[in-house]
Amino acid sequence: MYIHETQIRVRYGETDKMGYLYYGNYAHYYEVARVEAIRNLGTSYKEMEETGIMLPVLELKSKFVKPAFYDELLTIKTYIPQMPTTRILFDYEITNPKEELINIGSTVLVFYDINKRKPMHAPDYVLESLQKYF
Repeated sequence: MYIHETQIRVRYGETDKMGYLYYGNYAHYYEVARVEAIRNLGTSYKEMEETGIMLPVLELKSKFVKPAFYDELLTIKTYIPQMPTTRILFDYEITNPKEELINIGSTVLVFYDINKRKPMHAPDYVLESLQKYF
């Protein structure tokens, strides 16, 4: 299993009237964490897109355990629990500065060939970068 940690500070404009991190922003936080996890493996979304590969989101799940507040530095653990095929699963755990679990989520993305306009198998360089974790 591959695990990567990213930290994000809650900005004022991301909170709602109650002072909580607005629920819609969790999807953005997942994206930041996912992009950084991929970058840490030695590639990037940009590089994939330049070679004709997109990663559209097929599924998004989010469970809210506790609220996050303005100016808190959150830690997002991103997991890739299994080797990708045509799909890649990302699991997320978000904790607050007290290391309390505040959110659990997951996304499923599809490797998509832009030119052929259809799903494709995960590229070899992605599989090779993950192989040592499985």
